[in-house]
Amino acid sequence: MRNSSIDLLDATPRAVVAIGTDYAHGQVLPMHRHRRAQLLYGATGVMQVSTTEGNWVVPPQRAVWIPAGVDHEVLMLGVSTRSLYIEPAAITAMDTRCQVISVSPLMRQLLMEAVELVPDYDEAGRDGVLIDLLLHELQRSAHLPLHLPLPQDPRLLGLCQAFLKRPDAHASPVQWAAQLHISLRSFNRLFSRQTTLSFSQWRQQACVMAALAHLAEGDSVTRIALDQGYDSPAAFSTMFRRVLGHAPSAWLEKTAGH
Repeated sequence: MRNSSIDLLDATPRAVVAIGTDYAHGQVLPMHRHRRAQLLYGATGVMQVSTTEGNWVVPPQRAVWIPAGVDHEVLMLGVSTRSLYIEPAAITAMDTRCQVISVSPLMRQLLMEAVELVPDYDEAGRDGVLIDLLLHELQRSAHLPLHLPLPQDPRLLGLCQAFLKRPDAHASPVQWAAQLHISLRSFNRLFSRQTTLSFSQWRQQACVMAALAHLAEGDSVTRIALDQGYDSPAAFSTMFRRVLGHAPSAWLEKTAGH
């Protein structure tokens, strides 16, 4: 099914409803939730998914797993999606928290086929086998480290959200502690307790996630490095490789090759 709403199809007596949707660049889906679990796959573009627990950046040709009942907001940057809406009882081995996952070539083709099925597809025939195989592929997919936890503390959350709008590689915990009027030691303890990461780990992860969206939109590595305050493109690339295991250029080639 293409460009339809899950609200119209939620009661379909099938374990999986597949919908393909094209979104305007910059379109935001405000905070909402689904009764079914959702696999949200971006065939093109970048998605930024936000919940109360954190942010996830979903590069092209990747997907995000959103458990049933989780409130989430999605920013679409040039995205055409293929979504699966899955009855919770049909797939119990998946994580109970959002996860960005890799999508194998087989899984990608299955998703493309699934959105062409009629909602009440024949469960006993070829279409039912296709959906069953898709669920098997989903459960064996690998998780990607593209989650940025957000703190619950409102003062700290404000600083983190401001950072996400303008990442700065040189932001220091000393500066943030001063803004919160607490000691550096207290700040470091608060930050790690609230996010499970050290400040430097969180800062690097935030810079990488912001960079992924800009890379997908065609910005150069040099431009991104300078915008984030890195001393050189090489310094940015080193940090990027440390977090994701690939240099920015290799990441782009890897994405293009999918």
